[in-house]
Amino acid sequence: MPKVKANNITMNYDQQGTGEPLILIPYLSADHACYAFQVAEYAKHFTCISLDLRGTGETDKPEGVYSTELLADDVAAFMRAVGIPKAHISGLSLGAAIGMWLAPKYPDTVTSLSLHSGWPKTDPFLRAVVEPLQVIAKALESVPEMVILTPFPWCLTPELYAAKPDYIQSLADFVRSRPAQSVASFMQQSNAVITHDAESQLSRITAPTLITFGRHDVATSTRFADRMKRRIRNSELLIFEACAHTPIYEKVEEFNEKTLEFLQHHAAAAAASSSGSVRRA
Repeated sequence: MPKVKANNITMNYDQQGTGEPLILIPYLSADHACYAFQVAEYAKHFTCISLDLRGTGETDKPEGVYSTELLADDVAAFMRAVGIPKAHISGLSLGAAIGMWLAPKYPDTVTSLSLHSGWPKTDPFLRAVVEPLQVIAKALESVPEMVILTPFPWCLTPELYAAKPDYIQSLADFVRSRPAQSVASFMQQSNAVITHDAESQLSRITAPTLITFGRHDVATSTRFADRMKRRIRNSELLIFEACAHTPIYEKVEEFNEKTLEFLQHHAAAAAASSSGSVRRA
């Protein structure tokens, strides 16, 4: 797996496919492999670059305070280090929160922005969801087991959870198979979730943006949808009706089809704009 020095840490990443670069930013506690079901399809059309964030996978795990802005700075530094001037940016949950900082702070680096199950500012309910995860991770002394026991039931719909126990078990096995995040790193990363506030940044986002939610998400619910859609000027909203927090696992084909449609549309638009600029020159 390739590694690169960026923002004073060594970052691990995976690269597959050909075409315009698409950077996939993981969610809380996950490494780059969390988008396996998407990369299989996305890589047919894009160069997919999946990251291990600071504190996860094989990327460095320095001490200190983590924030979603710092994690966005890491992604921007990673892009400079590997020579990617501009890319499509996509993230779910924490990955979306990071994208809300990356796009306005480094606008020239973002071709399009996909914000899945995101939120602009942590509110009391989301804090009440995340803080118990910290308590349980400490009690179990295991982040993977905490993930399987606690977020799993609300990240997925009750219908899927009840109807497909073998699939749920396969997801649990997948979590256990990945490099385990330490409890200390989980605390740092989850504190970034708790303190996330990109509210003032939304109006500064200029990249075309896809905002998606699962209809039955209880954590980052559609209570955030209108706020984000209204403040991000060039945005469109998509609700996955039969999903909770993780449509990437609940409705894989539908999620891939609809998100690829957005990505390909804006890849074509960017190519046309670039071609027009060259002709005018």
